Order: sequence, then C-alpha cells, then structure tokens
Amino acid sequence: MMIEEDFCLHKLVLRDIRPTAIRVLVLRTLLEMKQAMSVSDLEAQLDTVDKSTIFRTLTLFLSHHLIHGVDDGSGTLKYAVCDDSCQCAVESIHIPSVQLPPGFIQTGANYVIKGLCAACALRKKE
Repeated sequence: MMIEEDFCLHKLVLRDIRPTAIRVLVLRTLLEMKQAMSVSDLEAQLDTVDKSTIFRTLTLFLSHHLIHGVDDGSGTLKYAVCDDSCQCAVESIHIPSVQLPPGFIQTGANYVIKGLCAACALRKKE
C-alpha cells in the first residue's frame, strides 16, 4: 500500500517536525511496513539512504513522539509510528517487582510486554 505524501506531511507537521525529503521517505516506509522496524530493516528498504541519516531521523522522530522504540527482546530496538493522539506513556500499569538473589547488583532491566494498544487493536479488526 502506497502512503500519500500529504498524509506523511500532516503527521510531521502535527509533531512540529520540519518536513524534508528524507524524513518523509523514512516515515512513509515505517507506515507502509505496518510493523516495527529496526535501523537495519530500514537501511535494507532504503538503499539510497545511509545508516547514520536513518538513525538521526529516527532520533528526531523519537524526541517529537512521532514514533516509539520497541524492545521486543531480540536485542535490537525496533521503531513504530505512534497514533496522532499517542503520548507514548504506559504510566498507569503497575510493573511487579522481581526478587533478586542476595548480593545481586542490578544494572538495568527490560520488561517486554507484547501486544497492541486499544486503538491499534480496533484497526487490526477492521
């Protein structure tokens, strides 16, 4: 499915991102793939765009909440486009604490929950 350029421009402007050809191209690719993609996935799809440009574009998109990073447990961060109303916050969910062995020093944690938000679940049913 080909995503219209006007749709991409609208999404960029809505998040206060100045549209450029590369930004529209990266956003269009993310939207067309309909699944979270890694930098390497995008690089394979966009063979005329180098990895550092893709990464800088994704970083900008993240900082403006146009996309969110998804840690799917594979060891590679994936990126997916947010709904226009998305605030990328899951603050109301209680994450249970994990009892660690005595003397264990935690240096980080990843908690992977797979699924769809309510809006995406409704869209998937259509």
